[in-house]
Amino acid sequence: MRQEGNRQESRGDRGLAGPAGMSGPAPVCGSDRRDDNGTSTGVVVKAKPKTKKPSMYKVLMLNDDYTPMEFVVHILERFFQKSREEATRIMMHVHRRGVGVCGVYTYEVAETKVTQVMDFARRHQHPLQCTMEKE
Repeated sequence: MRQEGNRQESRGDRGLAGPAGMSGPAPVCGSDRRDDNGTSTGVVVKAKPKTKKPSMYKVLMLNDDYTPMEFVVHILERFFQKSREEATRIMMHVHRRGVGVCGVYTYEVAETKVTQVMDFARRHQHPLQCTMEKE
């Protein structure tokens, strides 16, 4: 409590730091200055929290013995915006190695692309498999 004339003023439990003798945490001050009454004033500086980058996920296409190569190229062009040459290169990698990366995206985008590919393949009666894994 602080007395001003006959009036008493209470700061309560707000944790405010006041002039001489007041308890509570002190604010982080950018600079201290004294005013005409001799009390110090300052600027409170808040630390800005750093934002964390989202985790990235690889969208993988798995080889099978039934899905035509041209259909796989079409999917890579349509859903992953690959050029004909890049789509053909990825398709051949999947064909030879059994699995290939179609792209790397945030979780929601990767999940959407996997769903779109699987739905499109089913509609065209192909057993093509597409999955995602954390990078």
